[in-house]
Order: sequence, then C-alpha cells, then structure tokens
Amino acid sequence: MRVQLPWSLLLFSALVAAAPTTECIHKVKETVVPPSSWKKGAAAPPNAIIELRIALPQPNFPELERHLAEVSDPFHERYGQHLSKAEVDALITPHPDSVSLVDEWLASHGLREPDLSRTASGDWVKVKVPTYHVYTHSDGTSALRTTSYSLPEHLHEHIDLVQPTTLFSNFRRQAATFHFDKDAVTAPDANAPPISVPSASGGKVDASCNTTITISCLQQLYNAVGYVPLANSGNKIAVTGYLDQFANFADYQLFLKDQRPDAVGTSFNVISINGGQDNQTVEDAGAEADLDVQFAFGISHPIPATFFTTGGSPPFIPDILTPSDSNEPYLDWLDFILNDPSPPQTISTSYADDEQTVPKSFAQRACAGFATLGARGVSLTFSSGDGGVGDGDPDPATQECFSNDGKNRTEFIPLFPPSCPFVTAVGGTIHVPETAVSFSGGGFSNFFDRPAYQAVAVPGFLDKLPKGTFAGLFNPNGRAVPDVAAQADNFKIFLSGEAVLIGGTSAAAPTFAGFVSLLNDARIRAGLPSLGFLNPLIYTIGALHSAGFNDITTGHNPGCGTEGFNATVGWDPVTGFGTPNFGKLKELVTGGL
Repeated sequence: MRVQLPWSLLLFSALVAAAPTTECIHKVKETVVPPSSWKKGAAAPPNAIIELRIALPQPNFPELERHLAEVSDPFHERYGQHLSKAEVDALITPHPDSVSLVDEWLASHGLREPDLSRTASGDWVKVKVPTYHVYTHSDGTSALRTTSYSLPEHLHEHIDLVQPTTLFSNFRRQAATFHFDKDAVTAPDANAPPISVPSASGGKVDASCNTTITISCLQQLYNAVGYVPLANSGNKIAVTGYLDQFANFADYQLFLKDQRPDAVGTSFNVISINGGQDNQTVEDAGAEADLDVQFAFGISHPIPATFFTTGGSPPFIPDILTPSDSNEPYLDWLDFILNDPSPPQTISTSYADDEQTVPKSFAQRACAGFATLGARGVSLTFSSGDGGVGDGDPDPATQECFSNDGKNRTEFIPLFPPSCPFVTAVGGTIHVPETAVSFSGGGFSNFFDRPAYQAVAVPGFLDKLPKGTFAGLFNPNGRAVPDVAAQADNFKIFLSGEAVLIGGTSAAAPTFAGFVSLLNDARIRAGLPSLGFLNPLIYTIGALHSAGFNDITTGHNPGCGTEGFNATVGWDPVTGFGTPNFGKLKELVTGGL
C-alpha cells in the first residue's frame, strides 16, 4: 500500500512540491510495504516537524572494506594496523559533485548552510522539514512515516537514501525473560559438589551456576579465574542505552558488593547523546541498562567503562504541544561515536529490529558505519535476538513469521543490526554444562550476502542439513547469525535495590564483550593493538584452533512454526562457534596463532 497524500510520492513538501525555476522531473526513490503490525492513521498535524537525514554516496567505501579486511585478518601483514579517524573520514567522504548538487537542490528551496548540519566526513546531511503521515504500531505507539518518496531524477545517483521516511522498525531491547520473583534468587547450597567442566578454570564450576549466573560463574566457566586487567593501559569498554533505560549507580554498588567486592566504590562514566538521561530515582532504574553495565563492567573491572545514554525513541505520537519527531536514536549514537577521536575498543549493544522492517538502503548504510568503526579498531557485539529463528513459536497454527512484501509468506525473521556482517552477533546458552537456550536468535540475512570469513564454516553446516529442510524459509546464501554465544539466562542483577534474575541474549552480548575487553588488555600488555573487528579472527580460530571456543552441540532455537535449527559440532545458527575459553583465546591472540 502506498500512502495517498497530496504529496504521496514526494520526499517532503518543502523540497519537492514544485520545481524552483526549471523543469525538474521527480522519480520514486524508494517504496516499501508497511509491516502488518503498522496501520495508517491520521495525517500528521500541520506543524509536525521531522529531522531528515540525507545520505550521500561513499564512492571509496570499497577501499575502506579492503583496509578493514586486511587489518582484521590475523594472517595478513597489516593485522591490527587500524586506521585513524582522519584516514577513515577521507575514505567515506562523498564526491564533490554530490555535495554540490544536493546543496543546490536544498538551496533552491530556501535551505542553506545555517539550516543544515553535517557529519565530519560530509556523508550525511540533516535538515528539519514538515512531515507526512502517522502510522500506529500494534503495541499502541506511533511514528511519522510514508511508504514512498521521490527525488529529482538527476539526484538519484547522488543520494543513497533519506530517513526516517520508510523506516517502520520497532526498535527494541532484547530481553527474553525477566524474573521479578525475589524468591527465585536463593542462597547456593554450600554442600553441593562442583560440576565437572574440563574447559573451565580448574576443570569445575560451582553447582549454583546451574541455576544462577554470577560474575564468578562466568569467570569459572570461561576459564578466566585469576586474570586481573590493568586500569590505565588505554583500554576502554562501553555499553549503549536507549529507550529511557537508565543505569542506576546505587544498584551497581549493590551488585559490586555482592559479586565484585574488590570493586566497591568504583563506577562508570555516563555520556549523554541527543539529550539522553540517566535518571537515578529507584523507580527509573532500567533492567536492560542495569544488566548491561553490571555484567560487562563487572567482568572487565578495572578497565575504564562508559554507559552511552541516547535520547529519543522511534515510536512517536505528534500533537500540537509536541510536534517534532526526533531522529532514530541509533543513528544519533552512530554519528557521535564515529566522531569520537578515541572511541572505546569494545562496545556492546542489546537492541535490534526485525530486519525486514528496516529499509535495505538504511541497513546497508548503517552497516557501513559499523565497518568504519571496525577499521578504527573497535569491536562491536550485538545480541542475536530472543525469538529463535523468528518469533519463538514452534506451533504452525499460531506462529507470526510473515514476509513484509505484501505476500504474507511464512519465513524466518533475522534481526538487524546482528545481521550486519561487520558486527559480532552473540547467541545464548543456559545451564552447566552448557546447552543452547531455546530463544537464542539465529538464522540468515535477507539483506547481506555471506561474507568471505564464513565461506567454510557456514556451508559446512548447511551440508549437514537433510535436503529440503526449511526450504523457502531462509536464505542459505545470506550472512549467518550468530558468530559466538555466551550464557543468556538466570543472571543475578540488582534492580531498584532488589536482587532479581534476568535473561536474554541481552545478557550474552555484554558478557562476551567483557571477555573481549580482557583480551584487549592482554594484547595491549604484550605491545599489540586492540582486536578491532572480531569476525575474521573468530572464524579463523573456529577453523584452526577449536579449543578457543566451547562448542555447544545440544539444543535448538524454535520459531516460525518450526523447531528451528539444531546446535551441532562446529559452527551452527544457534550458538555460532560456541562460548569463549578465555585462557585459550588469550594465548592465541597474544601470539599463539
């Protein structure tokens, strides 16, 4: 369905309602079918304003990809020789012709330099303009969107995309389970014998870790007991926060007292982006934010830590008093971090959208931003999702995995950004010994082709599938998710002053990030640069040094009316290569490859 407004095929009325002085032929740039969960509502109020982002092409991006591939390949002579911000900016700067033509177009409608803002490299231009139509999601939230927009035909090759226009994502955190029952947090049985786990520190793990995950459990299970990183090596770690998720300092101190008494009295930095807050009232403490900071920073203590809090949220209900729709908050964070001359070497994010609700052009451009960070030496971890292969429902009669192309075909639903080939997607496990947790997100992208680093591992898995398995439900040639995994349920955190249990791959991503930060510490101590983009290294280790990961061979991730994929020997789309063995990985990344 296409929005039928007086300017239904126009980008926005202020810019394309009429040609300024000469004939200007407009052509549709992008058209989407709104997801079934979004319904067209009333026209936006006449004073509604939206800040649009205009993406100019990056003609030298293939060259940046070449640099990224070389500095991320552990067997390349340039491994670890990350690019500077200035070098990266030069590679993503748009062609002068694109800048000139877009500027002329904007100026012809009265929008000149004081009305615009640009990224440091000039590849994004932002402008505030009147907006389109209100669409309402099934959860009751709304956004200002259109299903189609046009641009002057001569500008099509000079503009990659304009957003938010056709972006019908429902940006959300990935918390699968949350236990408010305080009784679920029980004291461990001191008499229970430890569980034998050969790959763990000392070959055993406390029995209590089978029902409650703590920092100590993860250190034991992932062979990191006794490792103490430096506090002043230049190494840094961060987690991102959105949607009014606030990380509470009092909760953090309670957590440290309970699980990291050596760190009591220490804290983390808070950086606000786009007006992001970090309210400290008890009732405002965020489960996701508390989980992320407590485990990512608890594992990596005393490495300097930062919580990025980004204001704004895509769902928006305009009215006369609040007529302006903010940007997608994720892009605000990306703008900020790309402009940071010294970003944290490890950053974890536990938020995602269904890939099919994100316009492909938008996903590709955001993914390019992640590649840019990787080229600068930043490792990005994302939770792989909490719906298995889609919605977590194995019942064909009640599943809700339908294609977003107007045909309503049943198909598996990957998530973005985890489907971007330039980030590390983290799936989930449960219990000791570990097995795949049923909600672990996994599958294959419909937007991104299989990257070179997956050329051996993924076909190896697909070859094991019986012929015809899930035929037509997934794209076997797409980027496969996840890459790795970590524990993802029964995490003991402190929320609003109380101990509770929480789970989801939103627990796995900061956990894995914490151990990556420890690996960066080990490399810096050895006089080596940070790991940067992880995936080429992960797949090399998976192929040549399998002991670097604890292979998960049991469990599956149901969804979309199926039992989902099975965990198996080697890589699989439930747990990737498995969970980290820090001791082995430390040997490998400091010279053992």
